[in-house]
Amino acid sequence: MPSTHRTLVAAALVLLLAACSTTPPPAQVQTAVATGWQAPLPHGGSVEDLARWWARVDDPLLVELIESAQAVSPGMAQARSRIAQARATQVASRAALGPSLDGQASASRGFNEQVRSTATTAQAGLQASWELDLFGGNAATKTAADERLAGAQAQWHEARVSVAAEVALQVSSLRSCLRQLDVAVRDARSREETSRLSGLSERAGFTAPATAALARASAAEAAARLSQQRTQCDVDTKALVALTGWEEPRMRTRLAALPAQAAPDALFSIAALPAQVLAQRPDVYSAERDVAAASAEVGSAQAQRYPRLGLSGSVGAGWVRTGGVTTDLSTWTIGPLALSVPIFDGGRRAAQVDAAQARYEEAAALYRARVRQAVSEVEQALARLQGTAERSASARIAAEGYRASFNATEARWRGGLASLVELEDARRTALAAENALVALQHERMAAWVALYRSAGGGWTE
Repeated sequence: MPSTHRTLVAAALVLLLAACSTTPPPAQVQTAVATGWQAPLPHGGSVEDLARWWARVDDPLLVELIESAQAVSPGMAQARSRIAQARATQVASRAALGPSLDGQASASRGFNEQVRSTATTAQAGLQASWELDLFGGNAATKTAADERLAGAQAQWHEARVSVAAEVALQVSSLRSCLRQLDVAVRDARSREETSRLSGLSERAGFTAPATAALARASAAEAAARLSQQRTQCDVDTKALVALTGWEEPRMRTRLAALPAQAAPDALFSIAALPAQVLAQRPDVYSAERDVAAASAEVGSAQAQRYPRLGLSGSVGAGWVRTGGVTTDLSTWTIGPLALSVPIFDGGRRAAQVDAAQARYEEAAALYRARVRQAVSEVEQALARLQGTAERSASARIAAEGYRASFNATEARWRGGLASLVELEDARRTALAAENALVALQHERMAAWVALYRSAGGGWTE
């Protein structure tokens, strides 16, 4: 080929390659975040960071249960598996950027009829190949793998936070159930004593049969309520056993040996700016990494539509022995330098780009929705905390007042100055107030747990 023709071909090739470029969508998408929370922050008293807040609740059993649950959690095992898969994908994508090297060897032995001689042949060699990443397709694939790995690691932290929150909520539920069981036991004993005294008074002729029947009915109602409450506590215990993998006898022994202490009014603090809290949420971070990975995958799909350039080479050594004569053979080659230009594929590569673009748009939409959901979850937890704080003092005063009223009414009843109907009415009111106070304490702890989870559990990138 004349030199002029070679120059024209080279120039055409340069122009063809220059016309090709990949334009992936932005790796980050913007989403509107408020400048402050619409609910007050519960930062009264001495507060700590989010991480391992349960170690400051003065409940060592809770610490043990959370650690045990995290060790046996299937969600965390699944998250670890996803990390391993993402890491393997990352290694494979990194390998595609460099050359590959394969070894090969062979040996044979045969008889040549023409020369009446046995021939032995052996050879060994190395074969190398390398695809030059002209348009960044392989680099984009590696970038996507890096982002997927970072997202998978964040999801592991999310699973850890989820398990800790679930166990803390279940422990709070069980503790509340046990406190309500204690209230039910005392109530049943009190009603049984009232029924006994009413029966004695009836037999002595001082109490009407209807009044004694009311006392017996009240005692029976308390016994049924006690049985129902005990069943609920058994159910909660078994649920906690399933979460932690503990043996049930061990669980019951530890619960009896380590009664829960009242949780402080403030357990931890969170940032006043929503953007700072969102930066601590592993699920939001993972969703953001999904967007970046989807963007890189669009670039990788676009690169598949453009020419590909590959370089190969080999080096080998061999020998042939026949008729007592050995001949050594050594070879090496560089090339060919092969250019592959897509011409027609029925729209397959274009469809792959469209699919990658659609996945990117989906990831961006999910990220924006995740941010909105994260803000909403924090706001809801803050609102619940504020509500429980406002009700706590009133509920405590009400429980103490109704208990004092019941004690006074019971004393009057024993002295014959109050009817059994008055006594039972005071008893029901006092019981409802005590149960409401216990339920409110559990509701407040549940709000703290929800805030811990919605604020990311102290995770940092």
